[in-house]
Amino acid sequence: MIELRKAADRGHAQHGWLNSHHTFSFAEYFDPKQMGWGALRVINDDTVQPGEGFGTHGHRDMEIISYVLEGALEHKDSMGSGSFIRSGDVQVMSAGTGVRHSEFNHSHSEPVHFLQIWIVPKFTGIKPNYQEKFFDTADKRGKLCLVASPDGRDGSLTVVQDALMHVALLDGDERIDYALAPGRKAYVHLARGALTLNGQPMAAGDGAKIADEAALDFSNGHDAEVLLFDLP
Repeated sequence: MIELRKAADRGHAQHGWLNSHHTFSFAEYFDPKQMGWGALRVINDDTVQPGEGFGTHGHRDMEIISYVLEGALEHKDSMGSGSFIRSGDVQVMSAGTGVRHSEFNHSHSEPVHFLQIWIVPKFTGIKPNYQEKFFDTADKRGKLCLVASPDGRDGSLTVVQDALMHVALLDGDERIDYALAPGRKAYVHLARGALTLNGQPMAAGDGAKIADEAALDFSNGHDAEVLLFDLP
């Protein structure tokens, strides 16, 4: 089963300083049919205007992943972490028992476009943790690059859940095949461009819930940047 959802069908919030599209129910957007997929709870497609950002706020018991598509975002948190994350960077914040943080776009002219992803952890009440890593374009070109996993395999960041997050860049004749283990779910989010998933076309912002499929085939990419979540 592959259930496609078009970008235009997502929830949308326009706050002036923030333009956000919600794949799943979030904040004032609620759809009982879109409460997540397995352990994947949130994918927010956010664009933050120059000189704006998210003020200090708290989270707990959630794996929060930020994936920057364009621009640079300053991160500060109550664990003492502070850095700028840029295009190609992946940030994982395990909120655990509680963490407060802020994100800010210091540019005077360029917006920041990034994906905010929440994964429900396997265990609650853990010690908060922060990680970040840059993944080079070459690591994603025509292949799936593992950026998050439960055990940090292949240089990936760790999440407190039996979930894998891959990213790939696909163009022209490039093709990717992925085997999905029995009993596993998957979710595909196309961050930009266009491609075909198991013969079905997808455009930027589209998503796909996947269950009871043995294999996934990504092809016909046109400047495509795609995220694949392999989920329990």
